[in-house]
Amino acid sequence: MRYDITNIPVAEMFEQRDGCPICRIRNMLEERAVEYITGAAMMEPDIRMETNKQGFCLDHYQQMIKKRNRLSVALMLESHLDEIAANRLSGRPAPAKRSRKAAGQSEGERSHCYICTQLEDGMQKMLATVCRTWEAQRDFQRLFEEQPCLCLPHFTALAQAADIHISKKERSYFVKAASNLAKGYLENVRADVHHFCEMYDYRNAGENADWGNSKDAIERAVWYLTGRSLE
Repeated sequence: MRYDITNIPVAEMFEQRDGCPICRIRNMLEERAVEYITGAAMMEPDIRMETNKQGFCLDHYQQMIKKRNRLSVALMLESHLDEIAANRLSGRPAPAKRSRKAAGQSEGERSHCYICTQLEDGMQKMLATVCRTWEAQRDFQRLFEEQPCLCLPHFTALAQAADIHISKKERSYFVKAASNLAKGYLENVRADVHHFCEMYDYRNAGENADWGNSKDAIERAVWYLTGRSLE
């Protein structure tokens, strides 16, 4: 495989052959973003202006706090709260009709997050690199097919990226390869969830009950459907 500055991170994630490779890419980007935002970026004025406006989602607040740099989180919260006080809650209350519209905007603001924005941008670039590398390099195609699985959200993301970054001639082959990875895991987890449910039938009770691989079927099914593990 020919490595260059654009596809080295992708190749490294695929070489691990453990779970969904796109989840690994996402986790890598997310970890780097959280490390950066709680470190050097905290004192960069242009970034602080953006975090003051956007804030963070609950998941990323939790990840930031786990870094044990609570002062960084507190400083960003302080300036973000100042931004809210100065620009969102000042002035007289709006009329009822307008307030409903504003309420909808506020809900959207609450769901916005600086790290989510950065992560989405990074993921789009990585997905494009996966597609281009797959089309250009046969070795990477084999590495792609050797992956254990794809979660459902990342199968969808790859199929969408293929519409943009892979030629029409090759696109169907790529989507089929991705679909095989997603379907293979789906078949296994469906069987395990079904077996888990059957184990609650009184006829299958007892000390020698055979749960097989079904005991963590719920957790694996949730991961497959969402791309996120239950904590």
